[in-house]
Amino acid sequence: MALSSRGTGTAAATPDRPSPGRGLLPLLLLGNTAMYALYVGVAGILLALQVERVDPADKVANFGLIAGVSAVFATVFNPVAGALSDRTGRRNPWILGGGLAAVPAMLLLGLADTILLITIAWCLGQAVMNVYQAALTSVVPDRVPVSARGKASAAVGLGLPFGSVLGALAGAAFSDDFRTGHLVFGAIVAGAAVLFTACTRERRLPPRAPLPVRAQLAAFAGALRDHDFRWAFIGRALLVLGYFAVSGYQLYILQDHTVLPEGMEPEAAVALMMPLNSIAMVVSTVAGGWLSDRLDRRKLFVGASALLSAVALVIPAVSASWTAMLAFSVVNGLAFGSYMAVDTALVTMVLPAAEDAARDMGVLNIANAGPQIVAPFVASVVVSLSGGYTALFVVAAVLAVAGALAVRPIRGVR
Repeated sequence: MALSSRGTGTAAATPDRPSPGRGLLPLLLLGNTAMYALYVGVAGILLALQVERVDPADKVANFGLIAGVSAVFATVFNPVAGALSDRTGRRNPWILGGGLAAVPAMLLLGLADTILLITIAWCLGQAVMNVYQAALTSVVPDRVPVSARGKASAAVGLGLPFGSVLGALAGAAFSDDFRTGHLVFGAIVAGAAVLFTACTRERRLPPRAPLPVRAQLAAFAGALRDHDFRWAFIGRALLVLGYFAVSGYQLYILQDHTVLPEGMEPEAAVALMMPLNSIAMVVSTVAGGWLSDRLDRRKLFVGASALLSAVALVIPAVSASWTAMLAFSVVNGLAFGSYMAVDTALVTMVLPAAEDAARDMGVLNIANAGPQIVAPFVASVVVSLSGGYTALFVVAAVLAVAGALAVRPIRGVR
């Protein structure tokens, strides 16, 4: 999974582009919901349980290795698939191909019974899912006029909380049957891909050659030379690193750190926590974006949201109770939803050059995807050295505070 702000080099939609039609936005919501359901249900629940069953003694280290290696595949395949769809000038074939390929990839994952096979299968799963994700992400700039981008972004953004709830509930339901569970998630994505491509018309765009690697590296270095953009990049990277270091190990935290009520299984606890987290995220995303617009203050909301995330992480560090985990889930959802909504708005205001906006938003995506690669290794090292998860919460809280402080040097935005 790669949280994406990518620009693929497509021509941005212009204000006079025809309306996307009533059907596109619900289909974007459906497509993103299916994608996040697989990411949460498979990576967050089924994969963790599968790794534990194969090698319970080294589950933390093994899960960190699998998550880290597969994140590299996600980071590579996302821009590669985007560049390939740019060259063809079409998105629907890539959405359909990636979605349908999720079924055999999930079948292979369900059959894997060693750490090596699980790693290979999940890397393939990440590869095909990022083909799907890259093409789906490009639909908004391709087909939606600027005047409707806000509604389209909301439809895309709501896919995360809706998909998280669906993924948690379905993952918990199939926690004792990995093979069927993996196939169900693959079928959900495939069904969404078929429905999306069957119900949306696509106008072929002029093919565009991908930017040479040397030019891409020069663009990356050039964007980070800008003072405000560099600090926005650093702040995002720090917060995302802390967030994924903890969220990736959520099931193991509930198994080995949290004192659950008698009779409650960790998978059931995830299925209860995720809706609470998602509701909080939806509320804070809407409220944070609206208030930051009304008050014309971005740095204040970004910094406060990052600090609130640090507060949330301290709660389970000082208490291993189930009540503390519920409080963490709600407060962290409020913090992360507001942060992502307002920080994205802040970034658009500090882009180095308007004509390179899509390219620079792609550079920013490294601050999303890069920490996701590092996070599993950081988490496994911290947990292994400290012998528990309290230190992981503390480290993540420190990263969140650092992310809050990183917005202070930004000069061009209030």
